[in-house]
Amino acid sequence: MGGLRLFVAVALGGDARLRIDSHLSEHVPGGLPGRPTRPDQWHLTLRFLGSVAESVGDRVLGWLDQSDLGGPFTMRFGPVGAFPRPAKATVMWLGVEDGGDRLAALAAAAEDAAMSAGLQAEDRPFRPHLTLSRVRPPQDVSGLIDTIPPLDLRVPVDRMVLYQSHLGRGGATYEEVDHVAL
Repeated sequence: MGGLRLFVAVALGGDARLRIDSHLSEHVPGGLPGRPTRPDQWHLTLRFLGSVAESVGDRVLGWLDQSDLGGPFTMRFGPVGAFPRPAKATVMWLGVEDGGDRLAALAAAAEDAAMSAGLQAEDRPFRPHLTLSRVRPPQDVSGLIDTIPPLDLRVPVDRMVLYQSHLGRGGATYEEVDHVAL
């Protein structure tokens, strides 16, 4: 039997989701290319744990609960971008202008928690972003990105969430398992 697909993330409230969705609808009336992520599924991933036993998720949460994560803070979203680069995008994302240092500290804490639970070190550097769309095959979205003004949206961050990812025909859906307050 396989494990649970788990990850640690920062959730977005309903007001933030509405503002982002409205901004994109206004400036990209035809919708983003690729397979857009549904607004009700938006989050900022701090550490993907993978397919693991439930006990691993419990250990990660326990470690985070005992860690000094700092208090709540505010992050500010900014421009839309693309990975690996706009000329050959596979992911379109909304970037973080302010609060990225605090998100990076939370990601580092999640990394420490994952390693203390016996998982391998993450091999990619953390880049705070909200995934908006997955683009397959890759496309040049440079012109589109140039037409979308930065979104000056401030969002409170007051907890880290452990999510379970459920894979399905319509893409993944995410269920909150538990959280740790900042």
